[in-house]
Amino acid sequence: MLEGQYIGVVIPARNEEEHIQAVLETLPECVDMAVVVDDGSTDETSQRATSVKTPFEKIILRTDGIGVGGAIDRGHQHLLKTLQHPFISVVMAGDGQMDPTNMHSLLQPILSGNADFVKGNRMMTDTDIEQMPSTRRRASRILGWLTTLASGKKTTDPQCGYTASSSTLLQQWNWNNSWSGYGYPNYWLIHLSSQGWNIKDVPVRAVYGSEISGIKPRRFFFSVGFMMAKEHHKRCFQHLKTSPLMWLAFATYILGYVSIFWATIHPLSILALPLFWWISHRVDRLAMHRYDGGRTKI
Repeated sequence: MLEGQYIGVVIPARNEEEHIQAVLETLPECVDMAVVVDDGSTDETSQRATSVKTPFEKIILRTDGIGVGGAIDRGHQHLLKTLQHPFISVVMAGDGQMDPTNMHSLLQPILSGNADFVKGNRMMTDTDIEQMPSTRRRASRILGWLTTLASGKKTTDPQCGYTASSSTLLQQWNWNNSWSGYGYPNYWLIHLSSQGWNIKDVPVRAVYGSEISGIKPRRFFFSVGFMMAKEHHKRCFQHLKTSPLMWLAFATYILGYVSIFWATIHPLSILALPLFWWISHRVDRLAMHRYDGGRTKI
């Protein structure tokens, strides 16, 4: 417990027998419960997690390859059923890529009432950026740009899954409409932005070792990119009711689509596409900036 709130940790893990013990043993003293969600491991992840002696309550859940997002959802839901409210749920990967000493930085904005959701950001310091493999660094920047467009809020490191959520937020989340795969952080950021939750970024250390990513780049970018495009359109339609500015964003967005169609007749008209969509996304970010009380950069 910390400052009157219970602290739970959700640890999604798949074939992490080499790392799971160290992850559990290095959790801070403030942790009250850790939920390890073994999502279809074929190694000894569950056995090693079970054998670790911890000063906090430890739960091992087994799922059958439902995806990292689905595994995290199961962990959050278990904490909702078992931990006394209010509490904070922290997500830490089972591969040891998240520094436990950064946890207090994630917790503090929620404890002080300044945030509902806090996300680690490895891009906030030059040292941590340089530690990231170059391919991941480039992918993070591209995905940051795409997530900014989809959510309407400035995002620089959307794929960092080191997060903290208030129990108030988790109680109101729609668990029947979530994302089970690797695009889970992007999906959450889009929906949290659309619903007006207070989101904060805090710097965290980038940790890389012998772990191997299970992401297949082409499949990931196609599926997650399609999901973000779909959720972006849904968010724009939903906010037509709440923001006059969103009507202007919507109109210029439609003009961009019209310019694509018109280009089949007059090819040079395609040059209008980037202008219309640039205006649309700038107005969109201004609308979202006003919607949540001016808490984010535009």
